[in-house]
Amino acid sequence: MLKYSAMNLSEFDFELPDELIAQYPLENRTDSRLLCLDGNSGHLEDRIFKSLPELLQPGDLLVFNNTRVIPARLFGKKSTGGKLEVLVERVLDEQSFLAQIRASKSPKEGSVLELGTDSDPDSGIEDLGFKVRMLGRQGDLFHLQLIDEKEQTVFGLLDRFGHMPLPPYVERADEKTDLQRYQTVYAKEKGAVAAPTAGLHFDEALLSRIGEMGVEIAWVTLHVGAGTFQPVRVDNILDHKMHSEYVDVCAETVVKIKQTHASGRRVIAVGTTAMRSLESASLFGKEKDIIEEFHGDTDIFIYPGYRFKTVDAMVTNFHLPESTLIMLISAFAGLDNVKKAYQHAISEKYRFFSYGDAMFISPQRAAVIAR
Repeated sequence: MLKYSAMNLSEFDFELPDELIAQYPLENRTDSRLLCLDGNSGHLEDRIFKSLPELLQPGDLLVFNNTRVIPARLFGKKSTGGKLEVLVERVLDEQSFLAQIRASKSPKEGSVLELGTDSDPDSGIEDLGFKVRMLGRQGDLFHLQLIDEKEQTVFGLLDRFGHMPLPPYVERADEKTDLQRYQTVYAKEKGAVAAPTAGLHFDEALLSRIGEMGVEIAWVTLHVGAGTFQPVRVDNILDHKMHSEYVDVCAETVVKIKQTHASGRRVIAVGTTAMRSLESASLFGKEKDIIEEFHGDTDIFIYPGYRFKTVDAMVTNFHLPESTLIMLISAFAGLDNVKKAYQHAISEKYRFFSYGDAMFISPQRAAVIAR
């Protein structure tokens, strides 16, 4: 990475009209728009997402994040009767989890909380939820454990009582359709509290079409945490500390990546989470800049000056102003190019953020280590 002494947060800001923030997904996943950005020339091209195969070549490798979003938002009350909202951040085991809690006053250690108490009164089903005990704090998170639920598991109770954790800029309550649409069609490994949104544009037919043309597919798992929505609160972004998220890059994926590069084809990350997974596996290995199998937490922070070790192109959504994700794509394609692309997207009324449109980005040559 190039060494900087400072990089101002304001460099990554932009004005976005509220009406461009998508509140609902399109009826068909592949009908989203696709803005193509060439990081070398800065050239932009407007497309539709279903045309993505035209940008791919046989032998290219698409890497997807197969994490599955859990219904992680719970409503409940303290033993004193005060209302609260819980957002599960990480499931520790079958009986306990870490969570954010919103309440007028934070619960004390040892206190009992009743969760899942917002059952639909018109359903005719009386379901009083379940109880947890607050065991203590881990930083900003609360350690909660099930009480008298030996036959139940955290995941089972979330499936029964939880709400889909829509992002804060989706200004509506979750609906039944979000259970399916705020989830990729290939979601498998439970654990995310936010969707890897670049993958929301793929349906089974598009995946089949891609496979039939000789494009390979590989998988990583990164359980996206709620920290992905936390704002950067420092003026100099070099002082920012990233949140940690669990990553799994398996041996099979590593082999496919090495074979792809050996044949002169591209590794294409579907989303910033796939990008962060692959670059983490390339950064923390024993051999310099060589991807290796990786299982564990990552707090990798990618910003301009970073040189990418594994990824040759990416699919991504449009990201929040001053977010670590817009910093990542600015490192990949160049800050000036990204600013130009976002202004184009705004003028052309692209739909932004999780339920919005997508980009296909080729990198600046200087941002990628020569292979």
